[in-house]
Amino acid sequence: MRYRLAQVMCGLLALMAGCLSPRTDSSNIHTYQLSLDGWPSEVQPGKPDGPVLLVSQPQAEPGFETQRMVYVKRPYELEYYAVNQWADTPVRMFAPLMVQALNQNDVWRAVIPLPSSIRGDYRLDTHGFLLQQEFLQQPSRVRAMVRAQLVDLKGSTILSTRTFEVVENATSENPYGGVQAANRAVAGLLDQIGSWLRQCVQHSPECRR
Repeated sequence: MRYRLAQVMCGLLALMAGCLSPRTDSSNIHTYQLSLDGWPSEVQPGKPDGPVLLVSQPQAEPGFETQRMVYVKRPYELEYYAVNQWADTPVRMFAPLMVQALNQNDVWRAVIPLPSSIRGDYRLDTHGFLLQQEFLQQPSRVRAMVRAQLVDLKGSTILSTRTFEVVENATSENPYGGVQAANRAVAGLLDQIGSWLRQCVQHSPECRR
């Protein structure tokens, strides 16, 4: 009996040690960032007599308010990678990247994220942001899309509203290939938004197309 009891106690101790030991399985989470590789991170000197642009917090499309990485294998159905995720929700990472990119544009005296007590001349609102890897063809593609609205704060009028979309081929049929394509797609999206805003401030007819 004493021998059997000792065996049971040893077994319990071994089980407890296993529960407290670090995980060593292969299901470790892989976490990725969105960034503007090759873009200067420093704020460039603004145009002294240029307008001030206020940038509101972007809003995500339903189903994309998550750190989980979205992929699509058939239309309308969103799926999520199990062990691959973003460092934050893509829409939250998109917000500072947008301010960073627009601060490189010599149109503005300053680009200020909201909330802020600074008075602005224009406000940029963005909503419906989505970022997804699509396995509907080969190679798979990453789609980045957002709807933007530019408001003239002095006249309290909407100058223009436009939908922007960029699609990039993935370099490999896995999450990391999607991450690389996602960063290129977001950079392309910001290029389009910057050009559109320049046209609006310069009162170009292209602003409203």
